[in-house]
Amino acid sequence: MNPTTAKPPPDRLYGRARGHKLRPRQERLLEVTLPRLALAEVLPSGPLWLEVGFGGGEHALAQVRAHPEATLIACEVFENGICSLLSALVPEGDEALAPLPPNLRLWTDDARVLLRTLPDASLDRLFLLFPDPWPKARHAKRRFVHPATLPLLARVLKPGATWRVASDDPTYQAWVRDVMAEQTSFDTEEPATARPDGWPSTRYEAKALRAGRQPLYWVFRRR
Repeated sequence: MNPTTAKPPPDRLYGRARGHKLRPRQERLLEVTLPRLALAEVLPSGPLWLEVGFGGGEHALAQVRAHPEATLIACEVFENGICSLLSALVPEGDEALAPLPPNLRLWTDDARVLLRTLPDASLDRLFLLFPDPWPKARHAKRRFVHPATLPLLARVLKPGATWRVASDDPTYQAWVRDVMAEQTSFDTEEPATARPDGWPSTRYEAKALRAGRQPLYWVFRRR
């Protein structure tokens, strides 16, 4: 499918927001812990990073622990994934009082809603790691890497800011190549075939490797 003829993205990119029924511990995490990590109206000072679709939260937690100088806004709509990250942060029974990383904020709606509200040139780094590939051609409009989304990303990323993208899906890999070949806002390079230094692993990467799929790792730089 030619990305230049793709339909515009729908109002939301994601499918369902909940999988199996939540346990009482997970319900309490959403009720008590999640609001403590909500994004404030005033953005923090210092480097600002954004992860779109943090999955189980492994990458997000590794980044905030390794880079206390940067604030990471981690976006995820799937409640089970949100609970996975929250459960790794706080002991059971201490959901309301356990210390939380001061440089982590959570956003639980479509990431594009947040991106539209961010000031120009406000992001220093963007992560999109192993997103849902929406492999069927009729679902291409739901892919985050999309010609219609690139101007929005170009607006909020600072000149020289980096956008990391990783995928193990051949259809999505080809799509990323085609989309990025047609744009002029980002410098592009050939993707790495091994996870670069400084890229914390995720459960989705591990699953892909166990299945024998070859991930690709891109770094796009805002011009």
